[in-house]
Amino acid sequence: MSNPVLVETLRGSAVDLRHRGAIAVSDARGRLVWSTGDVERPVYPRSAAKLFQALPLVESGAADHYGLSDRQLALACSSHSGEDGHVATARAMLETVGLGEADLACGAHWPIFGQEQLIEFAGRGKTPTQLHNNCSGKHAGFLCAACHQDIDLVGYVDAAHEIQSQVKAAQEAMTGFRLWGEVGAVDGCSIPTHAFPLRALALGFARVATGEGLESGRAAATRRLMSACIAHPWFTAGTNRFCTRIIEAGEGAIYAKTGADGVYVAALPTIGLGVALKCDDGSTAASELMLAAVLLRLLGGDDDNLRARLEPLVHRVITNWNGIEVGAMRSVALQG
Repeated sequence: MSNPVLVETLRGSAVDLRHRGAIAVSDARGRLVWSTGDVERPVYPRSAAKLFQALPLVESGAADHYGLSDRQLALACSSHSGEDGHVATARAMLETVGLGEADLACGAHWPIFGQEQLIEFAGRGKTPTQLHNNCSGKHAGFLCAACHQDIDLVGYVDAAHEIQSQVKAAQEAMTGFRLWGEVGAVDGCSIPTHAFPLRALALGFARVATGEGLESGRAAATRRLMSACIAHPWFTAGTNRFCTRIIEAGEGAIYAKTGADGVYVAALPTIGLGVALKCDDGSTAASELMLAAVLLRLLGGDDDNLRARLEPLVHRVITNWNGIEVGAMRSVALQG
């Protein structure tokens, strides 16, 4: 059976596109408190799993040993925009262990700017480096963790490397999903990526939200990373990015992280739940509306102020190049 339509795109007054998807909401014991669509089919969380992937950085003692700040920890969990502050923070992390941009293996891409910012960036004669890669903070975290443990840095992105073995083990432990001999695939930044059911991802982020089901050291590490991201949402994403806006709207009640191709996750510490979703067609914009709608459902009932901050994020106006309103995207009411 097809997943349900969760978001519609209108051109004029007519529905032009229908975005199907699946959403899982779990408590920390693995009980699905609400779901829609197929939440058992494994999907690649990609960048949505970055908080899990940063656990070895904290659990190894590297974060404390090198005195990494909360902003740096947030960047290690981020898909940042490549703005000047992001680049400087990633560079500082590398310099802490005597490394530089050339030691990164994530590749380079243009910053995730708006058009005017990109024109200004290129107009200054600048070209992107690996530090502008949205994953440079995560990779800097891998290198810090490896240096602290005296692990050879060569091939640190390979599936057989000790750092990636630690990352895989952390993801399995958080989600309760064993990757039985699963090789997985390769992510855009060249590290291994593995597929998990949405229900397992939701469980993992419920554990982030509560610490329940985790030994004390891991619970403290997940809380530290989540708190860093909530305190510094700009370092988790960037200017005007949806992750930044939704975390800010939560005022401590929401940690949220995008992945590629329509995946989103969230940890909700005030109610002890985790959320994972995927938009089937991979639309980032539609996945953002799906997340806003489910968060409004979960958090907006008893908090008028939070509801008022979330409601504008459940729909979006579409304008053309002349700034004329030509359509909209709207969340379809989520059924119980």
